[in-house]
Amino acid sequence: MRISILVLFWALLLISCKEVTFKEPQPVGVPALKEVPLALQGAYQSYDQTTGDFADTLIIEAWGYRMKDKNDKDWLGRGTLSDTLVLKYYENYYFVNFKSDGQWVLRLVKKNPNGAIDFLAIDIQDDVKGKNILKKISKKLKVTEFKHKDETYYQINPTATQLMGLIKEGYFTGSKLNKIK
Repeated sequence: MRISILVLFWALLLISCKEVTFKEPQPVGVPALKEVPLALQGAYQSYDQTTGDFADTLIIEAWGYRMKDKNDKDWLGRGTLSDTLVLKYYENYYFVNFKSDGQWVLRLVKKNPNGAIDFLAIDIQDDVKGKNILKKISKKLKVTEFKHKDETYYQINPTATQLMGLIKEGYFTGSKLNKIK
């Protein structure tokens, strides 16, 4: 079965069945950017992890992002910086914060020297792996479980230093998107 990077991207980007969330946009105490910096703007192409073929394109502009499919159709979605999509920059990471159901969901973007970006999140979708990750995090931070409809949120409230510790310890994982423009 062909696994499209688009599915992985949206699974990481949007709320799913289980998600680590935050009380406020992360990192706490770091001001939000008013626009996406020029250094991050551009077109990034994903690839199918099964076939290696190029798939969808993420286009990052000053106001936010949009997606195009491999047929160049701009129908896959967009996000505009606002009070529910907050971008912050801290210690060489861009922190993309999405508000959903009163919770803040976090994704990290790290720019590589070759222009590609790493798109990262705390992945707890797999029950066994997810429970192990949450158990390890709970030794460092208080984890509060919330259920809303069919979704489960595990809220943490780290300081900026504690959040950077989670990043450096490898809790955030994800995929690479290559810059094409």
